[in-house]
Amino acid sequence: MLEFEQIRLKLREKKKELDDLRQAVGYDSLVSQLAELEERTHNDYFWNDIEGSQKVLKRISQLKAKRERFDRLHQLYEDTDTLAELGDEEEDLSVLDEVRTSFTELETGIEEERLATLLSGEYDSKNAILTFHAGAGGTEAQDWAQMLYRMYTRWTERRGFKYQLLDWLDGDEAGIKSASILIEGENAYGYLKGENGVHRLVRVSPFDASGRRHTSFASLEVMPEIDDDNSVEIDPGDLKVDTYRSSGAGGQHVNKTESAIRITHIPTGIIVACQNERSQHQNREVAMKMLRSKLIEIKEREHLERIEDIKGDQMQIAWGSQIRSYVFMPYTLAKDHRTGFEIGNIGAVMDGDIDGFINAYLKAKANNTLGEAAAEE
Repeated sequence: MLEFEQIRLKLREKKKELDDLRQAVGYDSLVSQLAELEERTHNDYFWNDIEGSQKVLKRISQLKAKRERFDRLHQLYEDTDTLAELGDEEEDLSVLDEVRTSFTELETGIEEERLATLLSGEYDSKNAILTFHAGAGGTEAQDWAQMLYRMYTRWTERRGFKYQLLDWLDGDEAGIKSASILIEGENAYGYLKGENGVHRLVRVSPFDASGRRHTSFASLEVMPEIDDDNSVEIDPGDLKVDTYRSSGAGGQHVNKTESAIRITHIPTGIIVACQNERSQHQNREVAMKMLRSKLIEIKEREHLERIEDIKGDQMQIAWGSQIRSYVFMPYTLAKDHRTGFEIGNIGAVMDGDIDGFINAYLKAKANNTLGEAAAEE
């Protein structure tokens, strides 16, 4: 039947894409590396180095997840092709919708895995540290910062990643003045690095008794979590360390002791804070990791040779510097100003459906890189 024949022709094209993807992800090498690491876990001395063994187990988990994703796509291809062949032979149109649904799922899965292969930057595979800041505008901007916080934590959950609250500063009446979270998952930084920037909200403010439309801004900083990078030396004499009593969603303990830590890197003016751990020492460790990550991220982003050249983040959280706008009134639309990608279902976006924006940015970035390489040749 024509309907099934058309789908089977498209499936032949997807088979070639799957074969190309297998090479791109280095599937055979991945399986070999996984077997080697799993073999190491059976050695008697494996647990002698707890920190090292945890890194090995984490790597095994990442490789397994990557292998399972590819295996699932291959199996989905086989199942869809078999069902289409049976439907064609039996002339059974009752399975056509199921075949189409499976084909769409396969198409989406291949595209997602192809995008993941673009994440080849030095820190793309790392976890991500997200820091939210409300812009000028008081309660409305602080509420918007918390809405963004919710959007990205929902995205994290949809992805199957985990997040941990690091710091939280309540707004004056509602929302937050600032907050930081750690998102743990394979390629978390690679996916989220393009979200760094100013986000603009347009809506009728629930805090305005006159029902007027307001424009608000909040910024998002995205950094890779970096544990063991010696390319940055931080002089203790360049640090101003403040302790304070924690606030926000930290439980009873943090509200009773001055365990929260705020570190200012004096030469650059960069400030980091952590209040979620149970001791001042733990909070200081996390804050120092955040500072190191931020310094390295800025150094790489600005192509600087020395940390001393960093002047801190000068971006204004205001009109003209936004990367994306979220409009609730007079129409509903979320639009990225860098790629032109847009979604009309603003409710879905605020519930974490932002993969379209992320994928569009990664494609545009890859195309720009290819264009620059071609120009050099």
